[in-house]
Amino acid sequence: MSPEEEESVVTRFAPSPTGYLHLGHVRSASQGFAAARRAAGRFLLRIEDIDRTRCREEYAAAILEDLEWLGLCWDGPVRRQSEHFADYRGALDRLAGQGLLYPCFCTRREIAAEIARSGAAPQGKEGPLYPGTCRRLAAAERARRIAEGRDYALRLDVAGARVGPLDWIEECAAGDERRLAQPGLFGDVVLARKEFPASYHLAVTLDDAIQGVTLVTRGVDLAAATHIHRLLQALLGLPTPRYRHHALVTDTAGRRLAKRDHALSVRAMRAQGMTPAEVLAAARGE
Repeated sequence: MSPEEEESVVTRFAPSPTGYLHLGHVRSASQGFAAARRAAGRFLLRIEDIDRTRCREEYAAAILEDLEWLGLCWDGPVRRQSEHFADYRGALDRLAGQGLLYPCFCTRREIAAEIARSGAAPQGKEGPLYPGTCRRLAAAERARRIAEGRDYALRLDVAGARVGPLDWIEECAAGDERRLAQPGLFGDVVLARKEFPASYHLAVTLDDAIQGVTLVTRGVDLAAATHIHRLLQALLGLPTPRYRHHALVTDTAGRRLAKRDHALSVRAMRAQGMTPAEVLAAARGE
């Protein structure tokens, strides 16, 4: 990164309040915080609370408290996704205006059955790709199903997105790497559902642009998502930040820490008497 780029560094930490912070979160937050402070830049906080069925205000409050206890203080107001649904609706309207969205009425069971019938569905980063069943529906049939009140998701027609070669800069230990985006790895991703006004892919891409993020620091488990995020940036005319994907914090069995596996939380470590310095060192693997 050049001196000019360092001077304008804006990073962010964007947890979902579905549980308490664990060491994996601390690693992401502390690396983003360090990158911003090293360059006299800004470290932002975003609460990704679109999933109102799983997110809890008590977890959101605990995230803020734990970060302050760790000394990872953010700059400016906290952005909560649940307060910005209109932003995501506007982005969906822009994509629809380009003819790149279509309603998908398939259930997970129907998708699995279609894949089984085809015998050889293309494989993506997250398993077999959606076979495009609803992409082939006539406009009149789509309208009929919507009028009947059928539930549907909005999918992005990736093959129909006519853009040139796309890339991004990945910051690595050995130096910057220019990586070529391959959006087709995810197939026609879902960008919204009835119960969720925006998917992770759409919301995070738009939020990073709105907040002026110039360096995205997150776990390597999210590295593949950059392919589809880069496509959305191109389609929506958004700037492309630099990316840094760090190694995951794992348990003694080598499994990555996850809230669903009841990973030891920062809150629990605090209760055990650990200091902020000790928790930060543990997050670094020391």
